[in-house]
Amino acid sequence: MKLRLLPAVLFLAIFFFLPLARILVLSVDASVFTAAHLERAFFVFRFTFYQAFLSTLLTFLLGLPSAFLFARFDFPGKSILRAVTAVPFMLPTVVVAAGFNALLGPHGWLTFLFPQSSFQFTGTLTAILLAHVFYNTTIVIRIVGNALTHLDPRLAQAARVLGADRLRVWTHVTLPLLRAPMLAAALLVFLFDFTSFGVILLLGGPQFSTLEVEIYIQSLQLLNLPMAALLSLIQLLCTLVFSILYARVVERAFVPLMPKPSIARRPKNLREKIFVASFIALLASFFVAPLLSLPLRSVTRLEADRGQRGEIPYGITGDYYSELFVNRRNSVFYVPPLDAARNSLTYAAATVALSLLLGFPAASALIHPNRLTRLLDSFLLLPLGASAVTLGLGYIITFNKPLITDHWLLITSPFIIPLAHTIIALPFVIRTLQPALASIPERLRHAAATLGASPVRVWQTVDLPILARAVLSAATFAFTVSLGEFGAATLLSRPDFPTLPVAIARFLSQPGGMNYGQAMAMSTILMCVTLAGILWIERLRLPGAGEF
Repeated sequence: MKLRLLPAVLFLAIFFFLPLARILVLSVDASVFTAAHLERAFFVFRFTFYQAFLSTLLTFLLGLPSAFLFARFDFPGKSILRAVTAVPFMLPTVVVAAGFNALLGPHGWLTFLFPQSSFQFTGTLTAILLAHVFYNTTIVIRIVGNALTHLDPRLAQAARVLGADRLRVWTHVTLPLLRAPMLAAALLVFLFDFTSFGVILLLGGPQFSTLEVEIYIQSLQLLNLPMAALLSLIQLLCTLVFSILYARVVERAFVPLMPKPSIARRPKNLREKIFVASFIALLASFFVAPLLSLPLRSVTRLEADRGQRGEIPYGITGDYYSELFVNRRNSVFYVPPLDAARNSLTYAAATVALSLLLGFPAASALIHPNRLTRLLDSFLLLPLGASAVTLGLGYIITFNKPLITDHWLLITSPFIIPLAHTIIALPFVIRTLQPALASIPERLRHAAATLGASPVRVWQTVDLPILARAVLSAATFAFTVSLGEFGAATLLSRPDFPTLPVAIARFLSQPGGMNYGQAMAMSTILMCVTLAGILWIERLRLPGAGEF
C-alpha cells in the first residue's frame, strides 16, 4: 500500500527537493548572516506575517457570516451566488489584479467617474488585503459552511430543553464543534496569504516586501542569491510548520452529522430578512464588481494613449483587442494572444494528466495513515509554500545540462512548465481525492466481489461513480492552478512560448493607455479561457456523478 506513495515522492524528490536543495546549497553563504541582513530578513518576515494575519482576520469577518448565510437560509439565486464566491479562487492572480485595477486603479472606473477624487488604491496595503479577502473567502464558506450544514440539530435542541439560551447554545455547543473546521480554514487561508506573490507584486508593489516578493527582488533585480536563499529557507520552515498544524487539525475536523442533508430554511422574522438581504447585496457587489469591470474596461477608452496629442476619443472601442494581433514594434519574440492561450491550455492539460497520475496512488496510500505517511503528508504540502522564484532558479541550475542527447535540454523544453505546475497542483489534487477515497465503504467492494465482479469491474461499478466528482474537482484545481501560475512561468517560459499571465504582466509593466487597455483585453481573454476550461471539464462528468 505504501509503495503507492513512491511515484509522487520520487517526482517531488527530482523536480522539487533536488532543484531547491541545489539553489540553496549554492546560494547560502556565511556573508549573509550579518546584523544588517538578519535585520532585513526579520523585517520582511514580520510584515509577511502581519499582512497574512490581517488578511485572514478580514476574510473571516466576511466569510463566517457568509458561511452562516449559506448553511442556514434558503433564498432565490443561492446556488448562483455561492458559485460566484468560488470563481475568484479559481481565477489567475493577474486576472484578479487586473479586475481591481479596472475598478479602482489609476486608469479604472472610479478615477474616471470621480476625477477630482484623491483616492489611491494600487500601491497600498488596502489593495493587498481586499484582493486576499476576494480570493479566500470561499475557503471559509466551504469548510465552515459545510460543517454548519451538517451539524446535528438535536444537540442544540437538547441544550435548549435543558434551559440554555441562544448565546449559551452557541458558545457551549455549536462553537466547540466548529472549532476544528474554523482552525483548518484559518490555517489554509493564512498559508495562501503568507505565500502570496502575484497579488502583492501587481497591486501592492515592491515597497510591500513579503518573503516571496523580497526573494524575487533579491534574486532577479539585486542578484543577491545568498539573501534570497536565506529568505527561502525561512519561508520553507514556516510552511512546514503550517502544514503539520493543518494536517493535525484536519484529522480532528469532524462534527456529528445529522440525518438530513440540510437544515436551511427561508428567513422568518425581520432581523433574519435584513441579514439575508444585506449579505446578498454585499457579496454580490464585492465579488461581481471587479470581474464585471474587467471586460467593460477592455472595450472602453478612458484615457490617452502614450504619445497621443489632441482630443481623446472616449467611448466604446475594439482597438485594445485588435492591437493584440499587431506587431507594431516588429519584435522577434512577438506572440499573438491566441498562441499564448494555446500555450497555457496545453500546459494546463499536461498538468491535469500528470497530477492525476501521481495524485491517485498517493491519495489512496494516505487514507490509512501511520507515522510515516503522516510525516510524508506534511511534506507533500511544502510546494504550496515554496518560493516559485527560488524553485525556478533551481530548475535553471539543475536542468541546464543534457539529459538524453547532447542537443536536448529540459530547461529549454516546453515540458519544463507542466513539470513546475504539477509540483504546485499536486497538493491540491491529493487533498481533493483523499477524502473521496476514504469515503468508499469496503462492504460495497466485498459485496460486488462476492457477486462475481472482477477487480476491474469493482472499480468501474463501485469506486468510479463515487470518485467521479472528486476527480473532476481535482482536475479543475490542477487546470486552474496551471492556467494562472505566474511566479515560476516568469522565469521558465521561453520568450516564444509565453503563457497568458506572463504576457499580461508584460503589458501591465509598460506605460500608456494602449498598453493598459491591451492588458485588460488579454486579462479578459484569460478569464474567459479559465471559465471555459472549467465548463469543459464539467461537461466531461460521468453519468450519475451528480453535481459539483
